[in-house]
Amino acid sequence: AKNLSDGKIIGWFQGKSEFGQRALGNRSILASPIFPWMKDEINKYIKFREEFRPFAPSILDEEKTKYFEITEDEDVLFMEKVFPFKENVRYKVPAVVHYDGTGRLQTVTEESNNVFYKLIQEFKKITGVPIILNTSFNTNDVPIVNSPKDAIDSFYKCGLDILYLNNIKIVK
Repeated sequence: AKNLSDGKIIGWFQGKSEFGQRALGNRSILASPIFPWMKDEINKYIKFREEFRPFAPSILDEEKTKYFEITEDEDVLFMEKVFPFKENVRYKVPAVVHYDGTGRLQTVTEESNNVFYKLIQEFKKITGVPIILNTSFNTNDVPIVNSPKDAIDSFYKCGLDILYLNNIKIVK
């Protein structure tokens, strides 16, 4: 959480692989959403893709109604829906607000992903923001990392600052 709050971009490889088209906190590239330049940095030096491409906000479930136009009882665990950000908070997380004021949301609970939940919780303690920028741990036109070897190879081929491979921290 401290690394994220300092503007570091992190490769996050934790636990079991995920299935599907979205990274949900086990095979993710993570960054702070509070820096306006972060989206461009990740697109250019890490994902190697067009600058307009947005990134998703992963948020503590209990904080979702403070940031999004969403009901308390709606869970969005799989980044399958887009919601409008509330206007009064958009400035706090510019790296994850899409051009139309929305975000492809992932709500995170202790039950859905305890390690990822605790990371976002710690980030909130440091920054006051209960959201982390989350994108799949891969570069453009390359499948999402699946093994520790994939994670290490990807880490050294792009602009990631730090790799967390379960409990091991690797720094360039």
